[in-house]
Amino acid sequence: MVDKSEWQGKSGETWAAEWRRTDRSFTRLTERLLQRTREFTFRNVLDIGCGAGELSLAIARGRRDVSVTGVDVSPQLVQTASERGSQLGNVRFILADAAEWTADAAAEPDLLVSRHGVMFFDDPPKAFANLADQAQDGASLMFSCFRDVSENPFFTEVGKLLPEPPPPMNPEAPGPFAFADKERVNSLLMAGGWTDVAFEAVDFPMIAGAGENAVEEAFAYFSRIGPAARASAELEGHEKDRFLDRVRALCEKHDHDGIVALPAAAWIVTAKKAS
Repeated sequence: MVDKSEWQGKSGETWAAEWRRTDRSFTRLTERLLQRTREFTFRNVLDIGCGAGELSLAIARGRRDVSVTGVDVSPQLVQTASERGSQLGNVRFILADAAEWTADAAAEPDLLVSRHGVMFFDDPPKAFANLADQAQDGASLMFSCFRDVSENPFFTEVGKLLPEPPPPMNPEAPGPFAFADKERVNSLLMAGGWTDVAFEAVDFPMIAGAGENAVEEAFAYFSRIGPAARASAELEGHEKDRFLDRVRALCEKHDHDGIVALPAAAWIVTAKKAS
């Protein structure tokens, strides 16, 4: 689990440095989220847990008539996103916790979006209630989150390589799979002031590496981010070497025509601000 303090420190630094690889890993999911934005009429967008800004920037580039605000708790990610968006006049990035963020009076969002940025709230009903309070009447919410870990070989295949099995996850603790359960997510949103909750199941290839050096790219990705990176940091000597050899073999196994990818499974959740 990565908590808020980690996003503000080492994890934020790593994800900011690796934004190209992480954005690539979510390419197909990002495309689907952008397709879904066409279902809504909006002028002011809030991107919750915007990370390095990929979704915010894509919306801002495609809709120059709208204003986009991205918020994140990581100063490193906000800085990276701001640098990436420096040539766009309709997007800005703010260092803030969405659970406590306050909208400008003239820029209350009518569409709130997030690509995997909502699963880390310490108190989800409180966070969603704050977002509803800041949103315009009739505002729409759309976010993606992982489905159950068993449906995500991108994680389970790496998990099989670990020297010791990962400890059981608390399904209600903040973390990547905190919103896997539809009924729980529905209850959290309803408690936070959102209604008409709907779910779309999206299966997509999570791309770890691509191009002439796809295996090396994937190996670098796994070595820097996620459970393999955490395990590697705790190992030494021959044990570490053997573990990294297994990671490289996994990358080679899933190299297909210059793309290293493993299956991933997400929900795209939509809701409306309750009247």
